[in-house]
Amino acid sequence: MPATLKRILLAEDEEALRDFVSRNLRARGFEVLEASNGLEAMALWQQEAPHLLILDVMMPRMDGLEVCQRVRQSSTVPIIILTALDSERDKVATLDLGADDYLTKPFGVEELLARVRAALRRTNWEETGSLPAVSNAKHFGELEVDLAGHVVRLRGEEIRLSPTEFALLKQLVTNAGKVLTHRMLLQSIWGPEYGDEAEYLRVYINRLRHKLETDSANPRYLLTEPGVGYRFVAPTSN
Repeated sequence: MPATLKRILLAEDEEALRDFVSRNLRARGFEVLEASNGLEAMALWQQEAPHLLILDVMMPRMDGLEVCQRVRQSSTVPIIILTALDSERDKVATLDLGADDYLTKPFGVEELLARVRAALRRTNWEETGSLPAVSNAKHFGELEVDLAGHVVRLRGEEIRLSPTEFALLKQLVTNAGKVLTHRMLLQSIWGPEYGDEAEYLRVYINRLRHKLETDSANPRYLLTEPGVGYRFVAPTSN
């Protein structure tokens, strides 16, 4: 664990599971805030500013998906969703609401801990982002990506990206012109535990296209290589 104690909000209405997960997180050095329903989760998030949220979907008084959607209106804090639903449609719908990761019940505690560590790794740049850094801005037509400052501008206007969105864009920009496979992107951004979750990439690439492309249906920068992966194209002129 880093020097700064990481605070995790766990919202799960099943007491036995909540207690099991909490004990394991605390044993690994995390501080854990517990909520048994969605309204408690919202109150704790607003009061305690946790570094990561773990939300069960089926909770009383407000389900985990609504909590996720509300949090995403003002925060990029990483969110992991716990659910018994395992179809690709359910996963995509959950990710579309703003979740960073998705874990299907029943799950092993080591699998959950790996997802937690991966989510916190992806947000690490926020902790150092305020430190002075030499600008390392790259310009691609109307798009400017400052890799050191973690700032993205389109036509001079700063675009807000989540940590995962920025990590994905950075990987593609750093390898501009090259095709990066699904597995390569998943393991470099989400972590070595990943490799087959292509739906994660589809959702996040679509988010980036909506934020950075003039026409997301006909992308200029972020291109799909069907069945293989994605590549970033650097135009030579506007």
